[in-house]
Parts: sequence; C-alpha cells; structure tokens
Amino acid sequence: SVYRLAMADGRRELGFANSRYRSPESLLDCAAKAVAEKWAFERVEERFERIPEPVQRRIVYWSFPRNEKEICMYSSAVAGVVGTGDGLPFRRGIRLLETGCVENVLQVGFHLSGTVTEPAAASEPEVTHKVAISFDRCKITSVTCGCGNRDIFYCAHVVALSLYRIRKPEQVKLRLPISETLFQMNRDQLQKLVQYLITAHHTEVLPTAQKLADEILSSNSEINQVHGAPDPTAGASIDDDNCWHLDEDQVREQVKQFLSQGGYYGSGKQLNSMFAKVREMLRMRDSNGARMLTLITEQFMADPRLSLWRQQGTGMTDKCRQLWDELGALWVCVVLNPHCKSDEKSSWLRQLKKWGDMDVCPLEDGNYEGPGGQPALQPPGPLLHRGLTSTSTLEGWVGHPLDPIGCLFATLTETCRMDDDSEGEPRPPVYQHVSVWGCGEGGESYLALALEVALMGMGQQRMMPEGLYAQDKVCRNEEQIVAKLQELELDDLLVQTLRKQALQLLEAGPFSGLGEVIHRESVPMHTYAKYLFTALLPHDADLSYKLALRAMRLPVLESSGGSGDVGHPHHGISMVPSRYPRWFTLGHLESQQCELASTMLTAAKGDMLRLRTVLEAVQKNIHSSSLIFKLAQDAFKIATPGDHPPDITLLNVALELGLQVMRMTLSTLNWRRREMVRWLVTCATEVGLRALISILQSWYTLFTPTEATSIVAATVMSHNTILRLSLDYPQREELASCARTLALQCAMKDPQNCALSALTLCEKDHIAFETAYQIVIDAASTGMTYSQLFTIARYMEHRGYPLRSFKLASLAMTHLNLAYNQDTHPAINDVLWACALSHSLGKNELAAIIPLVVKSVHCATVLSDILRRCTMTAPGLAGIPGRRNSGKLMSTDKAPLRQLLDATISAYINTTHSRLTHISPRHYGEFIEFLSKARETFLLAQDGHIQFAQFIDNLKQIYKGKKKLMMLVRERFG
Repeated sequence: SVYRLAMADGRRELGFANSRYRSPESLLDCAAKAVAEKWAFERVEERFERIPEPVQRRIVYWSFPRNEKEICMYSSAVAGVVGTGDGLPFRRGIRLLETGCVENVLQVGFHLSGTVTEPAAASEPEVTHKVAISFDRCKITSVTCGCGNRDIFYCAHVVALSLYRIRKPEQVKLRLPISETLFQMNRDQLQKLVQYLITAHHTEVLPTAQKLADEILSSNSEINQVHGAPDPTAGASIDDDNCWHLDEDQVREQVKQFLSQGGYYGSGKQLNSMFAKVREMLRMRDSNGARMLTLITEQFMADPRLSLWRQQGTGMTDKCRQLWDELGALWVCVVLNPHCKSDEKSSWLRQLKKWGDMDVCPLEDGNYEGPGGQPALQPPGPLLHRGLTSTSTLEGWVGHPLDPIGCLFATLTETCRMDDDSEGEPRPPVYQHVSVWGCGEGGESYLALALEVALMGMGQQRMMPEGLYAQDKVCRNEEQIVAKLQELELDDLLVQTLRKQALQLLEAGPFSGLGEVIHRESVPMHTYAKYLFTALLPHDADLSYKLALRAMRLPVLESSGGSGDVGHPHHGISMVPSRYPRWFTLGHLESQQCELASTMLTAAKGDMLRLRTVLEAVQKNIHSSSLIFKLAQDAFKIATPGDHPPDITLLNVALELGLQVMRMTLSTLNWRRREMVRWLVTCATEVGLRALISILQSWYTLFTPTEATSIVAATVMSHNTILRLSLDYPQREELASCARTLALQCAMKDPQNCALSALTLCEKDHIAFETAYQIVIDAASTGMTYSQLFTIARYMEHRGYPLRSFKLASLAMTHLNLAYNQDTHPAINDVLWACALSHSLGKNELAAIIPLVVKSVHCATVLSDILRRCTMTAPGLAGIPGRRNSGKLMSTDKAPLRQLLDATISAYINTTHSRLTHISPRHYGEFIEFLSKARETFLLAQDGHIQFAQFIDNLKQIYKGKKKLMMLVRERFG
C-alpha cells in the first residue's frame, strides 16, 4: 500500500542508526515527506482512507514548495522587466509579508488561499486582493489573484502568500482535501453543507448547483457514468504534468510584442531577460525551461520580418541576429542536457528539424544569400576544406555555434568560484583552486584545467569562416574568452600552465595558430597573443616576445606581388576587400594587429634590441599606412612623457615608423597625409638636429616638392624650431643651408607650386635667392599660370625688388586673356596692380606694359580704368629712388597712352555691338549708362566728340528697329 511504501522510504531516509530520530512523529514526518516528494498518489479520485490521518496531514504539509529560491525565480527577472509595479515582485512580496498584509490564510488539501492588502499610496486607496494557489508535488501549478496583473509568472501578492506558507506554516489552518472531509459526513450533514454553501453564494452558484442536481438525478446523464467526483484540492494525478505555473498565453503575447517593436534597446533587453529566465530554469532542471523556450521559438518563427527579409534577400539586423544566436545556444543546452530522457530529445530534435526546414528560418550566418553551413536552429554540419596546411581542422572552436570553449571554461570554473557576499555593485568573480575529483592531494586543479582549455581553443589553427556575421562572431567570441581569462588572478600554478601551453603552441605544428607554418586564410592570433604577451611578460619575457612576434603575421595580406600600402581610412574599413572579398572583418583584424604591436613597443621601451626586433616585425607584417602611423604616434607619446626626459630609443622607433609611413603614402592618396607630414617634422625635431638634416637631405624619398617646401622646410626654419633645439650659429647655418638646397631642388622639380616657397626660404642668401628667381623666370614661359606669376611678382615687390616684380608681372600678362564681358574677372586687380607698378617705375616701363595690356585685355571698363589712372599722375613719381622723373603728365595723344586710348575706344565699340545683339528692354537704362562711360573715354581723344557723334549715328542707323531704345539714345546724346 501507499502507506507501507511511505513508511519504508521514511525509515531509509531517517536512518535507524541515529537514535535521535526514533520518535514516531519523526518517522511519520519522513514517511509523509517521502510520499509527497516521490509522487505516491495513483489517481486524483483516490481517498486517503488507508493512510492514518496524521500521515495524511503531513503529506499535505510537505507537498507545498519549501525552497524560497524557487519562488524568487518565478517572480523575478522576466516579471521584473515586463510586469508589474516597481519591477521586483519578490521583494515587494517580502515587504507585504513583513508588514502584516497577509491574512485569512487557509490550506485545504493542495489548495492555499488568503487575502493580501496593498497599503494606501499617495494617490491610491488601500485595496485587498483575494489570492488562490494550487500546488502539487512541491510545485505551484496554478495561481489566481484579484489584482488582475496577468504576467508570465507571479505577482507580489502571490509571492507574499507563498512566503507566508513557507515561513509561518504553524499559523496556516490546515485541512485535508475537501473530498476527505465530505467522506466523513452523513447525508444530513452533506445536505446542510450544500444548502449553506448555496445560501452564502446563491447569486453565483445557484444556476450551477441546479444544473448539477438535475444531472445527478438523471440516471443516464454523463456525470453518472464517471466513478467518484473531482476534487480541486486533492492534487494532480500521477500522469498529469507536474511543473510550476507558467502562463503560456502571456509568454506568446509578450514575445510577440517585443519582436513587433523591432530591435529597440528596451525590447532587446526584455527578450534577453526572458532568455536568462530560461537559462535559470535549465540550471535548476525545471521542465518549464524547454517549455518556455518552445513558446519563445514559435513566436520568433512567426516574426513577419523573416519573410520580408527573405523576399528582399537582405540580412537581419545585428540585434536580431544576436537574439537568434541566444535562441540557438539555449536549444543546444536543452538538447545536450544529460538528465533528459531519450524520447524527449527525439521530440525536440523533430521539432527543431521542422523549424529548420521552414523557408523563413534564418541561416546561421543571419543572411539569406551568399555561401554561408546552415538554418540557425539545426547544432551545424562540417565546413568545407579550403586546403589546410596538413591538418584537417573542420571548424574552429572559437566562434563555433555551440561555444564549446565558453561552455567548458564556465563549467570548470563554476566549481572554483567563491561566493561574493558583498552588497551593492557586482564584482569580478574570485576563484580558488579545487582539486579534480579522484586525483588526490596535489592533483590537477579545475581552475588550471579551465585555463588550459581556453588556451588550447584560442590557439587552435582554424580557417576564417564564410559570411560577415560568422566572422564577426569569431571576433566577439575571442574577446569574450579573453575577458574571462583576464578575470583569473595568475598564481604560480596558473603561470606554470600558461608557460607550458605557450611552449606547446609554438611547437605544435599545423594544429596551432602560433605554429611555424600556417595557412594563408587562417584566423589571425593577434587578440590572443596580446593576452598571452601581457600575462607572461612578468614571468618569462623571452617567451612572451617570441609568441607575440610570431603572432604578428597576417598571411592573407602577404602577396607575391610585393608589398605596398593597402592603406585604409582611419575609421578601420579596409580598402582590401576588393582583393579579399571574403574577409569582411579585415579592418578590425588589422586594428588588433596594431594593438599587439603597440603593446610590445610600450613594453620594450628602453631596450634597443627588443625595440629593433619589434620594429622589424611591424615593417614586415603591417601593411596599412594609417595603422603604422598610429603606432608611430603611440610610440612618440610613450617616449615623451611630459614630466620626464624623452626616451631616445623609443623616439627613434617612432621616427623610423613615421619615415616608413611617408614612403608608403608618397604616391598614394591619403586624406591624413598633411597631418602625417607635420607630425613627422615634430618627431624629427624631438629626436634632434641630425634627424632634421637627414629628412631635409632625403626629402625626395619622403615628400612631394610642395610638402617639402611649404610644410617641412618652412617648419624647420621657423623660430620655434630653432628655440626648441637650442642651436648655435653654425648649427643654424647648416640647417638653413640644407633647407635652401631643398627649396631650389623643389623649385626646379615643381616651379608652379614651389617657386614662391623657394624664394621665401632663400631670402637671406643672395646667391640662392638669385638662383630661385632665375628658376621662376625660366619656368614662366612654359609651366606657370598668370595667377602664380602675379603672386610671385607681388611678393617680389613687397620684398623690395620692383624691377624683378615688373618683369614677372609682364610675363604674367602674356598668359592672360580677358574677354569683353569679363568685367568681374579675379585677375582684374592683378592687371590694375601691374599697370600701377609699371607707372610708378617710369615712362619706359609703362610703355613696355601697355602693348601687353592691349593684347591681353579686351574689357572696355577695365581698359578705361587703367587709362584714367595713368592720366591722373605722372609716371615714375613713386618709382625707384635716384631715378630722374620728368613730373609731366602724359598725353593721351602720344605714345604709349595713345595705343591704350585707341584700344579702349575700340573695346567700347565692340562691346556695344555685342550687348545690343541680345539686349532686353529691362537692360535699356543700364545700357545708356554704359554709353555715358564710353563718351567719357571718347572725349579723351582730340577728335573724340566727332568720333562719338559718328558712333551714335551708326547705332541709330543699324538698330533703328529698336525704336524705344533709340529714342532713349536720342534723348541722352542727341
């Protein structure tokens, strides 16, 4: 019988060897507990008549959950994010319990009821809620609460009543299931009970009572075909589901709601909270874990965006992909759970296969097109071989969908983790060594095994997977594992493990990513090597450098076509994908390579031999100019701390890296080039005079002529540089001589852009200045524009060389052509200035430039402006000191002004005809004013009034069709 079984279990559990527990009450308690925990009820309808009443009561007592942590789990996390009030139902429930808000608690069989009063708040009155809880075999199976807050799990009122039952069981009125009580009553008592019950609740139960009575009195009714009657307080049947209450409709509704909000931060956080709840359930071997995960997955598969993305052939968003990743990882936990039965596993695998076969099921890589091993919800097939060195690694363990390294590491360290009792902010975990079970004293430690597993997995040579998301997952997984490793405090045992594994990685051949030979498309080891380098450095510097230097390689960028700059913009998007379209994360990998190099350079500060070795590795393996420049800047910063003298060893490395950047980017476009050049001069200045002289002397391998003159030489010759270097006179002269030589070489190579800078740099040396001037003159006829020549001419005048300035201005005029309608041309000011210069020098210079003006300028207003200025003062009045000036105003009837006057009148005539061809009435007034200005110029000639009158008569004759305009002409000019 049930009772005998229970007594036998009780005896076993009690252990008669211990005399303290020999009392009958203790034995009954153990028996009752055994019955409750081993699910001894055969049917719902079975009564307890064969079990003594004290045992019956203890069974009912022991069937309520006793673990507060389980109550907490079913009222936290998800409910906290999704549900009610302040988001912490468990804590609120405790507060309600502790403030005496739980009353009228009654347990009838496996049914608990009570009232919970919410205290009055600022704007809300006090309110009392009725709460009812059903339980079975130490699990709460259903809850109802008058607060109406539907949620996946429990509200604070259910928590308060549950905790009351756990903490104060002696204050709970305990009754057997109602069927047991009814069994003890005779017919009169039963009739009395039913009539009182109907009287107390007649408005609610009378129709139901009458209907049931009719059915019971009918001999052939369905109710009379069933033996016995149901009892909601008697607990569940042995074959009924036995799991904690979970509101399935709410799970579906909330997941659907979160997915409909897209990838917003709040909804993603709430879905992750639901995933965390599933993990918590799985950890406690709660069957609701798989049940809840199934409900979540169904909603994910029903997400309407899946079919939209498939139709458009686009990948899902990053946030969505991460959620799918987590979903897949949880199913791995379910399917690989060693405690689940084989039929359950088969059922789940069938379901997963069914989901995986659906068209909308996203691929593991998150995209619907391209080469990427696979539906996200199917644990993946082997990847294709891509010609490995001599090993047959199919898949890397890092970035693998099953996350084997992360799982093993977490499993092995869980045993070693010390509880953190501190309140407030969570702290990094603290671990202690725990010997592997069965190894005995001094055996292996779980913590050392965890470290070894992580080191092996990270160091495994593996191929770069297909697809952007899979590659991104590799990077993220590496960073996650390294973050976990950094939480370990390295003691002697762990350092020993680290050294042993590092040596094995160097010697492990093709299975190791740090072996001597690796495949061209192997995943680089930079992130891993940076961790190893930093961790090993205090304990074995030689080994740490050996590892890091070998890890510096990036074989995919090594091509037989010679090395060159594969530079990419500073924000890390590589230009290389055109050559390596499959390596989507190449920019990130190159940045990691740069980080490793920077870490080594920093550590090697002051050690010339190590610095030289690292420098050679950088020059050999880093192919991006932007990243080498970053390294150079890092080295410079570390080498020049503000409060200490600079470290010359690291400074020289920074300079050498900077020189390499200059050579790499000399013939390629790089938007940071100007910044790079300025930085290099700063770095060379910090190194000293010899470095500056060296870059000046070898400028053509480093800079363009423009950069060399306008930035490099100009900065080197600046007052600040001289002060910074504290140079004496011979040193200053040596530097200036190098700068002048550079300037002349640049002017010869690129006179257009360097001539002015060359003249400026050579000002203080007569011979160099003459040479620079001659270079300009020689280049003027072929390679220079009027704008450049005018600029240099103005500079010569400013420096006190008016005749040279005049010569250059004359050369500039020969390159200029100003049309009749270009009266706002930017060169007009230069022309006026050139004429003013020649006028100030004297009659001969003016006579020389006017023919050039007449040839080049066809704009009447500009010519008349020049003519007017030339007639206002005598030429040569502001000219060269010591030259004789006549002081007489020049006549417009004689050379050289006569030629200018004729050209101006001619320009007015030509312009007038051009304007009249397409004139519109709204420009008539403007045209009359133009003719007025023309008349002023005509009148400067001796017979000017006659010429102008003839000109007007010609206009009236030729354009007589424009009657209104000609009428205006007559009114103004007769």
